[in-house]
Amino acid sequence: SGGGSGGPSEGFDVARLGDARVALIGFPSVGKSTLQCKLTGTESEAAAYEFTTLTCIPGTMHYKGSKVQVLDLPGIIEGAAHGKGRGKEVIACARNADAILIVLDAGKEGLNRHREILEIELETVGIRLNERPPDVTFTKKAGGGVRFASTVPLTKLGPDPAKLATSIMREYRIMSADLLAREDISVDQLVDVIVGNRVYKPCCYFYNKIDTITVEEVDQLARMPHSLVGSVAKKYNIADPLEDDPLKAMIWNYLGLTRIYTKRKGTQPDLNEPVVLSAIRKGTTVMALCQNISTQMLRDFNFAMVWGKSAKHSPQRCGVNHPLQDEDVVQIVTKTNSQQRQDKNYQSMVQGFSDKYHKKKFDAKKKKQGKLRR
Repeated sequence: SGGGSGGPSEGFDVARLGDARVALIGFPSVGKSTLQCKLTGTESEAAAYEFTTLTCIPGTMHYKGSKVQVLDLPGIIEGAAHGKGRGKEVIACARNADAILIVLDAGKEGLNRHREILEIELETVGIRLNERPPDVTFTKKAGGGVRFASTVPLTKLGPDPAKLATSIMREYRIMSADLLAREDISVDQLVDVIVGNRVYKPCCYFYNKIDTITVEEVDQLARMPHSLVGSVAKKYNIADPLEDDPLKAMIWNYLGLTRIYTKRKGTQPDLNEPVVLSAIRKGTTVMALCQNISTQMLRDFNFAMVWGKSAKHSPQRCGVNHPLQDEDVVQIVTKTNSQQRQDKNYQSMVQGFSDKYHKKKFDAKKKKQGKLRR
């Protein structure tokens, strides 16, 4: 998510670390850097003047055994979607995050409508906040024209939805495609499906500096959807980095993280280091757990024994598509040698291991001969 024509922007190419990533978005001087310091313990420059943060500062929030990467981004201004104030680089980082935390100044929100402005800027570049992708299947074809079908009545697309969909596709120079709608979608949702470059992000709003407004105004902001009020300076609804508080709990819920404890046969589960799965990334199934631990485990998977909320009885024998819930205990049982031999890919797998072993042995011998010649 680097810069534009002016060359690369230092601090914006941040390596993805941890179980999830949250981007802090907000206007200048609303307290993002101080908030990140309280969440992660990372020291970021904070001052009373605007545009204190000029690059992306990463930090790690430790909560419930998970590691969440928190990005402190430079403040953006109205018109950021069109490049004002390095807005394109900031929004590019937001597109790559798993969730967005919009930080607002409670004292300025009543007059300036910062929340509405930021939502418009993010929507302009194709970021949909707290929405799910429409249940629509769209497939482009080489020929055959447009075929439109739906499984439910479409009340938001006018009297002739097929004609409207065809005209929208022609605006985007799509002459042949299949479109199947399984829900009552709007025109905007139809355009999003046809364009295809939209991203859907969970987003929560934190109104900072509530100590500067009246109780009635605090109550009004607290009733806004997806919102939490607080004060970083006064420690309202936010505590020190390693302490529990409502803001960390809200971020955890919006990220959809799930802690899974693993165990070996005949031993107690390891409750100190859970495997953290993300519903946004790979999902929270047994398959996602195996992929998180080892691809070889998924290849040799036989069945899983599950204890916890997701199990109908303890233990329950499950397959790879079983959905897991928070704090489940899972024991993975792999195939025996005789079961692996019956696999149709067994011979090619053995040949692959053999080729890798002999190549490694040959490279070591060649390296040794090269040292002796010296």
